[in-house]
Amino acid sequence: MPDPEFPGEEQEAAFHPAPSWMEKGCMLICEIGIVVMAVIVLVEIVTRNLFGFSFEASEELGGYIIVGISFLSLPVCQVYRSYHHVQFVQERLGPRIRAASHVLFDVLSLGFCLLLVWQLTRFVMQSYRSEDVAMTLLATPLWIPQALMPLGALAASASLTRTLIGNVRRLLAARR
Repeated sequence: MPDPEFPGEEQEAAFHPAPSWMEKGCMLICEIGIVVMAVIVLVEIVTRNLFGFSFEASEELGGYIIVGISFLSLPVCQVYRSYHHVQFVQERLGPRIRAASHVLFDVLSLGFCLLLVWQLTRFVMQSYRSEDVAMTLLATPLWIPQALMPLGALAASASLTRTLIGNVRRLLAARR
């Protein structure tokens, strides 16, 4: 873990969960997605410039990969504490209030994520039932790339739950 820039981060780091197999798996999928997208773009560049030919699917596949990376990176960012924090406010709070603010933020974030899982799942199920397909040459069933959205939000909810448990332990420790 890197050296904390703010004194309050030391206590936060002590109660923050370490990456689990889920976050590591999401990170691996995101890394693979970036490599695949780079290969798709390079193949498209080469075929267009050298052969005057386009696969006409690179934009579609790139879009699907970006959606996947965007949602599957949520738990990775949570567990590696990559989200912005308002440190100048947090540093002025006492340990108890700081811990309570983290618990409150985690509860609100978890509630939002669970709402997002519910709505995104409904969206994917609607696409599946209506047999929606992309209006492209690939004619991709839209539920396939859309399924990455609720999966990523669900994984983020699990990571937020682990963070919430750590912050509740931190709050209880600050009360002593």
